[in-house]
Amino acid sequence: MEHTFKAVDEELNALHGEVVRMGEVTVSQLRAAVAAFVKHDAAEAARVAAADAELDRMDAEIERRAVRFIALHQPMADDLRAPITAMKTAMNLERCGDLAKNMAKRTRELAAPPSAGQSKALADLGALVAGRLAEVMAAYSSGDAEAATRVWEKDAEVDILHERVFRDILQSMSGDPSGIEASTHLLFITKNLERIGDHATNIAELVCYEATGVELGERARG
Repeated sequence: MEHTFKAVDEELNALHGEVVRMGEVTVSQLRAAVAAFVKHDAAEAARVAAADAELDRMDAEIERRAVRFIALHQPMADDLRAPITAMKTAMNLERCGDLAKNMAKRTRELAAPPSAGQSKALADLGALVAGRLAEVMAAYSSGDAEAATRVWEKDAEVDILHERVFRDILQSMSGDPSGIEASTHLLFITKNLERIGDHATNIAELVCYEATGVELGERARG
């Protein structure tokens, strides 16, 4: 029996480690996508887009491991939360990777570099979102429900900055109709960053539930 418990723990630890590594890759991809936009570096943007295949592979492998674990061990209640959280966290990370890839593709389609103001605005939003994603993955790594809750509670900061940047881009479009195509790309990049922030919030909810068995909304109300 002790041998069985040890094998189960080793499998869960390996699964957990794979998700942590996927989080590191995802944060790196996001930061690279933002940097490529700021520098208007088409080659770097192309590398970001191509590297998304690795995140797809990691997501598929984590799902395979989680499903296999559940099928073999048929965990109940508390024991089931870990593989489900791992699988759902990987799904959110894979989606973040898709959004970073989309940002990179739009960077390559920009005919001219962004203005200094646009670069700073999107760099600030990108840094905020990447920081949130890194924070929540650190919470996942350590199983820290309180740290996850702090990320969840700060989601409004991303929304506020996103709305400000979005509004500024719209104003520039109305003042310079010739830049509508470029501004449209900027609007989508901005929206992609906001959606990555939403995925960080989703992961925060998963981390809290795995650690406590309580939905984050219920925990906050309590």
